[in-house]
Amino acid sequence: MAEHKEESVVESVMDKISDKLHGRGGGSSSSSDSDDERSSAASAMKAKIYRLFGREKPVHSVLGGGKPADLFLWRNKRISGGVLAGATAIWLLFEVMDYHLLTLLCHCLILTLAILFLWSNASTFINKSPPNIPEVKIPEDLAVNVARSLRYEINRGFATLREIGRGHDLKKFLIVIAGLWILSVLGSCCNFLTLCYIVFMVLYTVPVLYEKYEDKVDAFGEKAMVELKKYYAIFDEKCLSKIPKGPSKDKKH
Repeated sequence: MAEHKEESVVESVMDKISDKLHGRGGGSSSSSDSDDERSSAASAMKAKIYRLFGREKPVHSVLGGGKPADLFLWRNKRISGGVLAGATAIWLLFEVMDYHLLTLLCHCLILTLAILFLWSNASTFINKSPPNIPEVKIPEDLAVNVARSLRYEINRGFATLREIGRGHDLKKFLIVIAGLWILSVLGSCCNFLTLCYIVFMVLYTVPVLYEKYEDKVDAFGEKAMVELKKYYAIFDEKCLSKIPKGPSKDKKH
């Protein structure tokens, strides 16, 4: 009888332990299921969020990543501030002080060569080593890659202009005309160097501000795109659809 009681007690204890283990396992499985549902819901919400210009990558990746993106996004404030100060100094030299590029280059070369020449000749008298002037060469691979990239972009621009000139894409035609008109207005207001400096300042300020206020800008951009599409549909229905289109593309026989 005593042995039978001990067996029953052991069985009851084992049953309780197994019930607890199954309960915990079920809870962990349910918690993992809920975590999966939450992650899927979060990913679905992220997919539904509107991003400006259909952007799917972070701003850092859109700018190409690496050191140039770090420079424009002010990851290192010292380097970015130094580049900004240098660009501003160059603009002040040429625009405010009316310095000329050729004069500046010649003066810098004269000063550098004079210092190196005097240092090299005076090193024998003052018992110091002459200056170590590094040998500067442009790598052939770098020059070829730059030339190929430039050639590809120029050919793509020519192809785009040819496609617009043939009258196949009215929307692209209007965008290009508007862009060229804006450039002509800016060109009449300022010279080429000032225009480059304005573009530089835009690249140095807009990306970092957009990254900081990304959600607000994207929400405003979504509303603006909805309104633009609405007005473009009206304009297309009343005006663009009535304009005769150019000849269609050559069909393959």
